[in-house]
Order: sequence, then structure tokens, then C-alpha cells
Amino acid sequence: MTVQASVSIRDFEAKRRHAIAAATIGNGLEWFDFTVYGFFTPIIARLFFPAIDDLTSILLTVGTYGVGFFMRPVGAVVLGVYADKKGRKAALTLTILMMALGTALLGFAPTYAQAGIFGPLVIVLARLIQGFSAGGEIGGATAFLIEYAPPEKRGFYASWQQTSQALAVVLGGICGMIVTQFLDPASIDSWGWRLPFLLGLLIGPVGFYIRARVDETPVFTDSHTQKSESPLRDALRDHPRGIASGFGVTILWTVCTYVLLFYMTTYAVKQLNIPLADAFIATTIGGLVLMLGCPIAGALSDRIGRKRQLLFAAIAIGVLIYPLFAWVNASPNLMTLSIVQAILGLLLAAFTGPAPALLAEQFPAGLRSTGLSLAYNFAVTIFGGFAAVIVTLLIEATGTKLAPSFYVIAAAAVSALTLLSMRDKTGKPID
Repeated sequence: MTVQASVSIRDFEAKRRHAIAAATIGNGLEWFDFTVYGFFTPIIARLFFPAIDDLTSILLTVGTYGVGFFMRPVGAVVLGVYADKKGRKAALTLTILMMALGTALLGFAPTYAQAGIFGPLVIVLARLIQGFSAGGEIGGATAFLIEYAPPEKRGFYASWQQTSQALAVVLGGICGMIVTQFLDPASIDSWGWRLPFLLGLLIGPVGFYIRARVDETPVFTDSHTQKSESPLRDALRDHPRGIASGFGVTILWTVCTYVLLFYMTTYAVKQLNIPLADAFIATTIGGLVLMLGCPIAGALSDRIGRKRQLLFAAIAIGVLIYPLFAWVNASPNLMTLSIVQAILGLLLAAFTGPAPALLAEQFPAGLRSTGLSLAYNFAVTIFGGFAAVIVTLLIEATGTKLAPSFYVIAAAAVSALTLLSMRDKTGKPID
């Protein structure tokens, strides 16, 4: 090997590491604000959605959380097409700027006591902007990662997309622990709840800087890559099976994410009467296990096949979720909740670590961001965005605190059946 070739290889490996950093850090910052809103739902409910009873207040708050998901399909179409026409880098840079705007609105929004109905309206506007931005993030970030990856490591590289979401859970949990441990309730209600959002606003420029300096993927810039004049039309016409199967797999992915991670803090406080500070600790532990487990699970899928691994994980989640909920309800304390969250983090890592690569491999490069964004975001909007509302109403309707596990079991069944019909392209060439 010549010296020039050796230098070229080292340069490309450095670009690959930079690509992982750009997608992971930027994506983590994007999801940090989603996480913080979910974690601080009980506080936001009191400040922005006062109601005659606690249940109505919580439902209004998680409903506003879900409002942002109405914009996810719109963002998926607009930003997914933009990424397939103008490039992954351009789309990812735009999404993080939009998320920073939504974060600023959340951080500075006046409460209901300060501005009446205007306060909740600002929250709704912020969620709509963030929903639109997030709609384009998953497709662009995953396409970016998989197109920088060697064929035999696509699962490992794409897993960093989910790893960054877990990082957001960890950072959000740490912020929650700090706020609840070091501030009294009056200070938290007055200004402390804003600190995590303002932190997200401060670190947003870091993600923008990193993404602005990264190179476009070699696959997208390759002259042999077929570009589409109408990615949306071509994806719907030529790859309906890929979109449908991606939709089915994403159902369990999104239900687990929004029920077992983001909603669990509210569930622990409202249903189990566990102190908010303890709920943050347990959720942070679960997020840490997920963050560490995703790259391992992604790498494992490169060896044993993604379809096989996801199918096994879906069955394990469906079988174990009910007894785990029963256990934490029988023994509602920090220790039990932490162990349950750690187990859920491990199960979720086994499924979601390889999932981004599996979805991305269903589409050619010229349509990858659009196809993946459509499959993922429509499932997230329907089954994830209002997961907290659905499980809250299930608990009320059934009279059992174990009701969230029923929703997860149903999602596991649908995704498992979908996986049986999918094509496994692990390690196979994709354009």
C-alpha cells in the first residue's frame, strides 16, 4: 500500500468518525427537548394547563406533547424529500436550527398565570415546530450514518441514531435530578423547570457547528447514485412494501420509546406515588443501559442478521412486559423501578439498536431519506405521539395500573408479524 493510499484511508476513517459524531450529537440535542418535556409533564401541567382535576391537567399536557406529532408526517415529507434532493448535510443542518427555535419558545414561554391562554399557545407552537423538525431528523440522520458505514458494519453505524436518543434520555434525567434535588418546589415551579430547556438552547449551536463542518455522504455525491426528481412519488410508487414493513416495525419501536422511557417518569409519580427525584434516577438508569446497549446490539445484528435479532427482541418484550409492570406495582420503590428500567433499557436496545439499519436497507440511496421518514414518522404519529394519552385512558378505563403493558404487548405482536414478512439485507450491497 502506498503512503498516499494509507493517508487517504486514514482521512476517510476520520470522516466516518466525524459523521458519527455529527449525527449522534446533533440528533441527541434534537431529542433532548422532547425528553425534557416528557419528564417535566407533571410540572408543566400545573403551570400551563390548570384544570379542575389532576387527570384533566395531565391529559391536556400530554395531549400538547402529542400535538407536535401531527407535524411529524409533514416534516417527514418536506425534509425527507429535501434530504434526497439537496443532501443529508443540508437537511440535518436545517433540522437542528428549527429545533433550537422550538427550544427557545419552550424555555421562555410565559405560564398560564402570567399570560393566560397565550402561555399554552406558545407551548403548542413550540411543539409544532419541534415536531416538523423531528419529522426530518430520523430519515436524514439514519441515511447519513448508513451511507458512511462499511457494508459489514451498517448495523453498528446506524445504531448510533438510537444511541443519541438514549443519550438525550440520560441528559434529560440528569437535568431532572439536579433540578429536583437542589431546588425547592417553589423554585422549580417559578424558574427551575426552565433550566433544562435553556441548557438545550445553549448547546444547540454546538450541534449546528459540527453538522455544518461535516462532508456530504460519499454515496449521495457518487455520480452513479440515481437521484429522483420526485422522491415522494417514486417512494410511494416503487417501494410500498418497504414503507409498509418499516411502518410495522416502527410501531413497537415508538411505543416502547414513548411508554417505557418518556412516560415512565409521569407513571412513577402519578400511578406509583414515587417521588419525582427517584423517578428521574430510575429513568436515567434505563436510558444509560439503552445508550450503552444500542451500539452492541447494532454490531451483533451485523453478525447474526437484523431480522432474526429484532424478532427475538420483539417476542422477549411482549412476554416480559406484563410481569415487569406487575413487579414494580407490587413493590413501588426506587430499587425496583431502577431494576425494571434497566431491564427495559436492555430489551429496548436489542430491538431499536438494529432497527434504523433494517429500515434504511429497504430503500435505495436516492429515496432512502424519504422512504424511511415516511415509514417511521407515520407510525410514530399514530402510535407514539399519543401513547401517554392512550395508556392514561387505558388505566382509567380498565381500572388497573398494569394497562400500559397491554399496549406494549399489542405493539410487539404487530411488529413481530411484520418482521416475519420482511427481507433481511444484512451485509448485502445497497446503493
